[in-house]
Amino acid sequence: MPRLRTRPARTASVATAAVLALGLGLTACGSDDGSDAAAPAAQVKDAVVVGAFSNGAAKQTTVKVSAVASIRAELPKRVLDSNQLVIGLGQLPAGSAPLGFLGSDQKTLTGSEPDIGRLVAAVLGLKPVLENATWENLFVGLDSGKTDVGFSNITDTEQRKLKYDFASYRKDNVAFEVRGKDTWNFAGDYRNLAGKTVAVGSGTNQEKILLEWQTKLKAEGKKLDVKYYQDSNSAYLALAGHKIDAYFAPNPSVAYHVAKTAGTPQATRNAGAYSGAGASLQGLICATTKKDSGLVKPVADALNYLIKNGQYAQWLAAWNLSNESVPASEINPPGLPTSNS
Repeated sequence: MPRLRTRPARTASVATAAVLALGLGLTACGSDDGSDAAAPAAQVKDAVVVGAFSNGAAKQTTVKVSAVASIRAELPKRVLDSNQLVIGLGQLPAGSAPLGFLGSDQKTLTGSEPDIGRLVAAVLGLKPVLENATWENLFVGLDSGKTDVGFSNITDTEQRKLKYDFASYRKDNVAFEVRGKDTWNFAGDYRNLAGKTVAVGSGTNQEKILLEWQTKLKAEGKKLDVKYYQDSNSAYLALAGHKIDAYFAPNPSVAYHVAKTAGTPQATRNAGAYSGAGASLQGLICATTKKDSGLVKPVADALNYLIKNGQYAQWLAAWNLSNESVPASEINPPGLPTSNS
């Protein structure tokens, strides 16, 4: 059986780079790949439009948010002087909805990660500048100081803490996607997988978790069949054709596909999420800054302002990610141990 090649949930890619500038009419500037494109307004005075041009992946929502002087005052002088927040996105070369992808207008970099970056920039009273790169070059930008903060589905790990500071803003979850009329639920217990056939991407974090469960079930005299397909489309065809019972994938990918298939004969649903860090730790997705740059506290405070005042919930709901909400942004919370990074 061909093996499904999907990248781990830590990455997100997009087909082209865009740099968005704050104002009544946003324009895109030159990016790392040399592209230039005009981008429509995704941010207006005292508001940010989230879910713009998502082609059904999100519900476009105008989120009211203004600069908060007390949080802005926490920013390092160099950032205040620049009056901009350079937001790193490791989303080249190909796109991963709903995290970051080229919008339906073929100009706008849209997705949950660009949107939360713009919301944080608005609280800080800064112009958001989206700098797109490959996953590896996102961290090069942070290391060099070219990029202020990474918003790119970055998992908090103890290894990364040696070089970076983190401010959490989403749970790092994986999830089971099943047919819409299927009544089965994972319910957080691997034993509920007994007798099931589940597809998973080869070389991914979710494959590692699933194979561990398969081993446990085998020791209990129970069977879990694991299937691999060439790509996610093939896995979804297998799901629709009842060749598999579920597809185990990053929770945001499941949320995107559920939204895209809603109301169609191929409708699916989320049958339960699980921490990407395993049973003993809730994995977290974090805003990432260079260690000791002085940025992590104002970024965390901006996120907590958005959480407290409801804009955060609006952003998550727009992207169908409410099941990844956190009660507060924490600075450098426990991350994946070095042995599991």
